[in-house]
Amino acid sequence: MKKLLIVTDTWAPKVDGVVRSIEHRTQILRGRGYEIMVVHPGEFFTVPFLLYPELKVSILPKRRLRRLIQGFGPDYIHIETEGTLGLAARSLCRSQGLKFTSSYHTHLQLYVDVYARLPVRFLLRPAAAVLRWFHSAASATFVSTESLRAELERQGFKNLVVCPLGVDTGLFVRNPGAPDKQLERPVFAYFSRLAPEKSPENFLRLSLPGTKLVIGDGPDRKKLENKYPEAKFVGFQRGQGLVDWLSVVDVVVMPSRTETFGLVVIEALAMGIPVAAHDVLGPRDIITHGVHGHLSDDLRQAAIDCLGLSSEECRKRALEFSWSASAEAFAQNLVPTK
Repeated sequence: MKKLLIVTDTWAPKVDGVVRSIEHRTQILRGRGYEIMVVHPGEFFTVPFLLYPELKVSILPKRRLRRLIQGFGPDYIHIETEGTLGLAARSLCRSQGLKFTSSYHTHLQLYVDVYARLPVRFLLRPAAAVLRWFHSAASATFVSTESLRAELERQGFKNLVVCPLGVDTGLFVRNPGAPDKQLERPVFAYFSRLAPEKSPENFLRLSLPGTKLVIGDGPDRKKLENKYPEAKFVGFQRGQGLVDWLSVVDVVVMPSRTETFGLVVIEALAMGIPVAAHDVLGPRDIITHGVHGHLSDDLRQAAIDCLGLSSEECRKRALEFSWSASAEAFAQNLVPTK
């Protein structure tokens, strides 16, 4: 049995694309005979990250992490994130001569502007340099799209391989018998975390007919609920509850400019819902403009234009992505530790 160790600084109860990709891939790979250990902040002493309290920072994890690696004896090591756990794992692998792979999920250099009160573009180059340094030690770095690989190669990243994400097309199917939510049509939905990097307020500011529906939770929820009482906030949803809410949605609007993929895009498409988004990394790799959605800086017009698009074409596009194929690409690109 092959042993795979995955190290991540992001884990439940925080739910994001990193967590969901680990959950889906490990489930599939365990079914294919892999023994998998996921090392996450829940196993260490942590403190909340100052700018993002939901993110827990592991404090001095190296000694315990060394024991976990030695006790498990992995055939493969994969580092998902560049936080304190990721840094400790990188250091241990380097000192012990163990090869590892990594994932590039987050455009840290884009987040700098989001979380700073004033633009601090002078930090962008150092941020990119730190990420380039981190991943330079990996035998391969996994990225989710060809566009992201091309952009990172221009920045000097090496050994990049494409490992796309997936969608549960069995779960994300429009439910014609979903409970009546009694919402004025058309229904435009924001479907993501309520955090600054996702730009939810850019959706809530739009002048749109019908109903603005907000599906998700996060640090900005209370503030946004108070500021935009006309929108309907239903909190974090998952499973069939999420499907039932999405079943009444006409268009999903994705205002974020910081995605490297955007799982919510293919989850919406799987439901037959077109997506309005900016023409940026992530959405542009999935959406064919005018077929599965509209890509534009004018999100209001893009959302309106989505109303006439074919739900069948949206669903067809989502079927091109599967977690099985994602797990297969992930496994094929792992590198033995020795």
